[in-house]
Amino acid sequence: MNPLVRELAEDGFPVAVTCRVLGVAPSTYYEWLGRPPSARAVADGELTATIVAVHAESRGSYGAPRVQAELRLGLGIGCGRKRVARLMKAAGLQGICHRRKRGKTRPAPAPHEDLVQRNFTAEAVDRVWFTDITQHRAADGWVYCCAVVDAFSRKVVGWSIADHLRTDLVVDALEMARWQQGRARQAARCVPSMRLGLR
Repeated sequence: MNPLVRELAEDGFPVAVTCRVLGVAPSTYYEWLGRPPSARAVADGELTATIVAVHAESRGSYGAPRVQAELRLGLGIGCGRKRVARLMKAAGLQGICHRRKRGKTRPAPAPHEDLVQRNFTAEAVDRVWFTDITQHRAADGWVYCCAVVDAFSRKVVGWSIADHLRTDLVVDALEMARWQQGRARQAARCVPSMRLGLR
């Protein structure tokens, strides 16, 4: 109750009125106010500073279980998981949680017709291309990479990297693939003419 009285007093509420409403004697509050912080509060403050450092080193991805494991195994600090979770909550820290989707969720229908019918094979080069997008965590956020793969050779024929998942990411990769394949065709046409010149 005493911390609540202090918070309300800082907001401008009279201490006497707040103590009467909460059922706390004003003398008890003033005695608590002048008392130095307990050893537990000091230890919690020091542990919170360490937790904040561990959480920052994980780029904000560690939750309470992994922070507690890092404290115990990495730094040799013995503490319970519930205590770590309590201090993280008080400090406004939380990890990245990948929760599994529950229920029978059906994927949305494709906006375009599937021209290859999910058959990612081809009889020759440049007949079928497909793309794959991956995401990677960087120091300043997520980075997305789109690769265009030839279904026959399984080679990456174009790619693009960006900090977003907009259409431009895929379009840039396809444009690079078209440009690369155009260069390959041009080089193939130049080889016979060079041989004719040598004759």
